[in-house]
Amino acid sequence: MNVLIYQPTYFPTIETFSYLVKDEQAVFELFDHYQKQTYRTRCSIYAANGKLDLIIPIKHVKNQRQLTRDVRIENDFNWQRNHFKSLENAYRSSPFFEFYEDYIAVIYNQKEQFLIDFLFKTIDLSFQLLDRSISYTKTSDYHLTYTDPKDLRSLADFKRSSVPSMKPYIQVFDNKQGFIPNLSILDLLFNEGGNAISYLMTNDMKG
Repeated sequence: MNVLIYQPTYFPTIETFSYLVKDEQAVFELFDHYQKQTYRTRCSIYAANGKLDLIIPIKHVKNQRQLTRDVRIENDFNWQRNHFKSLENAYRSSPFFEFYEDYIAVIYNQKEQFLIDFLFKTIDLSFQLLDRSISYTKTSDYHLTYTDPKDLRSLADFKRSSVPSMKPYIQVFDNKQGFIPNLSILDLLFNEGGNAISYLMTNDMKG
C-alpha cells in the first residue's frame, strides 16, 4: 500500500493534491511543533494584482512552543469574511466559481476554535468538490524522519526553494501576470471544474 505523510494545510496546494489524489492511504501530522511561514495558515490564490496569500490569524503563546494540534485561531475579528470576499473578487468571473461558492461559504460562516479543525474542513471539502474520496489517519506521536510512510511534510513549507513545474491551465488573470503554478487547489477548481481531477492525475509534479 502506498502511504504518504503530510502536514494538514489551508486549502492545500495543487502539488500536495497531486499526491493526495493518487494515495491509497494518507497520514496527517498533528504532533510536530507549530512553525510560522507554512501553508498551515496560508492559502495562495490568483488575484487581480498577482499572487495573494490569505493568512489565518492564530493566538500566539508567549515563551512556549505549541503542537500543531493545539494551535488556536484568533477570531476577535472577522478574517473569515475577508478571506471569502477575496475569493469572490479573485474568482467571480472564473468558469466554475458559482458552482462551488455555496459549499465554500459554509466553511467561512463557521468559527472554529482550533486551527487543525478548520484545516481538515478545507481538506475534506476539497475532496468533496473534486468528487474524490480519501482514507486518511492522523499521527499519535512525533517522528523526526520517516521512511515508511514516505515523508511529504516539507510540502507545507511556504519558503521551499523549488517550485514544481506543471502544465499551464487557463487562469482568470493570466493575460496580466502569466501562469502562476502551484496555487491553492481552489484556483484549479474554479478554473477547471470537473476537469481538475484529471489534471491532478495526469500531471507529475517535478520540483
